[in-house]
Amino acid sequence: MSYERMEREGYIKKVRPRPKQIRNYLATADRDLKAARHNLGINNDWAFAIAYNAVLQTCLALMLLKGYRPAGAEHHKTVFRFTKIALGKEYEAEMDFFDQMRRKRHRVVYGIPGLISKHEAEKSLGIAEKFVNEMREKLSQELDQ
Repeated sequence: MSYERMEREGYIKKVRPRPKQIRNYLATADRDLKAARHNLGINNDWAFAIAYNAVLQTCLALMLLKGYRPAGAEHHKTVFRFTKIALGKEYEAEMDFFDQMRRKRHRVVYGIPGLISKHEAEKSLGIAEKFVNEMREKLSQELDQ
């Protein structure tokens, strides 16, 4: 699938990139990574969910930088689908992992307490931190051009 097809099918809409909002998304992602790290061992479900949110905010920043926003239903799914297209093969495994996190996060937030082990929360947070840090660097470079 391409950006054009996603737009034609109503999943995304073109918008004007706004550097301040992009930086706000990245600042939220940083805040969420710290909160997730703090919650490890205290509440692994929330550490997992907050790490997921950091990734989501980062992907929203990428979308906005590219001139798009999600539209219609299933915003989170759309954001990850878009990001997978934008980043290509290099990040395919990470995006598949984050899509699995998306599905599990839904179960964590809406009704299954104690679903996430400390090991799973730590692993997910580590992958999220690596991704957010790499994307912050890439997006910041593009913003500064």
